[in-house]
Amino acid sequence: MAIAFDVLTTDPGGRARRGRLVTPHATVETPAFMPVGTQATVKASTWEQVWASGARLCLANTYHLYLRPGPATVAELGGLHGFSGWAGAFLTDSGGYQVFSLAPMRQVSDAGVTFRSHHDGSRHELTPERSIAVQEALGADIIMCFDELVGYDAEPREQDAATARSLAWAERCAAAQTTDQALFGIVQGGFDRGRREASAAGMRALDLPGYALGGLSVGEPTAVMREVLSYAPELLPADRPRYLMGVGWPDDLVAAVAAGMDMFDCVLPTRLGRTAAALTSEGRLNLRNQVHARDRRPLDPECVCPTCTRHSRAYLRHLVQSGEMLGPMLLTQHNLWFYQALMAQMRAALETGSFGAWAEAFWARGRRWSGAN
Repeated sequence: MAIAFDVLTTDPGGRARRGRLVTPHATVETPAFMPVGTQATVKASTWEQVWASGARLCLANTYHLYLRPGPATVAELGGLHGFSGWAGAFLTDSGGYQVFSLAPMRQVSDAGVTFRSHHDGSRHELTPERSIAVQEALGADIIMCFDELVGYDAEPREQDAATARSLAWAERCAAAQTTDQALFGIVQGGFDRGRREASAAGMRALDLPGYALGGLSVGEPTAVMREVLSYAPELLPADRPRYLMGVGWPDDLVAAVAAGMDMFDCVLPTRLGRTAAALTSEGRLNLRNQVHARDRRPLDPECVCPTCTRHSRAYLRHLVQSGEMLGPMLLTQHNLWFYQALMAQMRAALETGSFGAWAEAFWARGRRWSGAN
């Protein structure tokens, strides 16, 4: 189940790359955004809708699927692809982020992590070897090394320990792997350049099929994230796919592509859709606002998704205000299309050698993403 990755062109004036990632289940044009399918489903969406948006690679969650329905059940039913019916490629995270987010319920040691299930309080242990075994049973095209993630405000000694542990765990993951799934290493190191450089050097020595930057989008200011992106992508091998984990807002994606990253995932398009928000070419809209009550316009006149070609803002607000489940479904559909269209625009600009001008025009529009209209 090996992958192949080629850099097709680079931005003449910068570091942005246009590439192609070939997996056993789909060819993924990069830069690429992966919708998050935590439970082997992208929330409020059918697989047909996800595919129609342009997505070819989705993320599934090792921690959640380990707890329910369990890796043995998924394997028995044909792995993630047979179990879920998704025709594209899957990437499974290692469970490291969930371990981080459930801090009050877990204990970390060099051996691994013991934690209590958020479902029933039952006790479990996740080690690098166990994480790999679970991901092998799930059968994703791309699997991730088990890592330790710490927050932005972590003390330097805590960052040092987590960085060293993540590298040691990556070595154990590589040794434990028994399949030809593409194993990606995760560079940690927090927000210290020296620590990042040391982590990347250790990961590169493992000669893995791909590499990720972890430990971002954990509460740090945007300027701090951008500082890491100013140097960290260049620490990763140029001939392997580069994955920025858990990012993000549209302006973060543009900045990360400009910095040389290839792959991204984030819950934002689906989470926003479920909370009455839409991202558009003019910024973020809140469909709960009264201003949309009689608005005949689509969410985004530049969008060709089924939501925008058929429904008005007024109708979508009505669905939201009425508590109809169709409202979040239609908003999620639009947001998924918006993200895929954004990536397609960047790929097209890279193909014509105009990414720099495109990015300047993107920034010049001054759109608001975190606020809402």
